[in-house]
This record gives sequence, structure tokens and C-alpha cells, in this order.
Amino acid sequence: MKPGPALEAYRRLAAASIARHGGRYLARGGAMTVLEGEWRAGAVLVAFPSMEAARAWYASPDYAEALAHRDDAVERDLIMVDGIDS
Repeated sequence: MKPGPALEAYRRLAAASIARHGGRYLARGGAMTVLEGEWRAGAVLVAFPSMEAARAWYASPDYAEALAHRDDAVERDLIMVDGIDS
């Protein structure tokens, strides 16, 4: 992450858009311990009610506003994983 106004804008806008689409943070930063293999520092895990909700969030105009700040704020890889009902 690159500290500064772009990071703050990205975090604020992304969090608001996630909440509007029914998502919630399960992990956002925090200490990590790599037990096997290699892992880059840092992880954010977000749960959505469904894969469709996650896709709708990612394609939404409100998340697009956050994405306008992304390149100046973070370097990341992003994946979607279909989970299980709990």
C-alpha cells in the first residue's frame, strides 16, 4: 500500500461500496503468519451474499469510483472464490 490521500480515498470508497452491495470484511490487514509456501504481506477478505453479488459489486459505478484511486493507492491481486454456506 502506498500511504497518502489516494489510499484513504480508495479505502473509504471501496468500504462504502462493499457495504452497499451486502459485503462485509472478514479480514482487513492485520498480522499474518505464512505456514507454507510464499505469500506477499497483507490480505483483505470480503464476504458477499453470493458470487452474483460480488460480481455486481465489482462492476458497479460506486466501486468504479474507488478504482479511480487504486493505482495510486495499492498494488494487488484480486480473486473471487465461490465459498460455502455457513
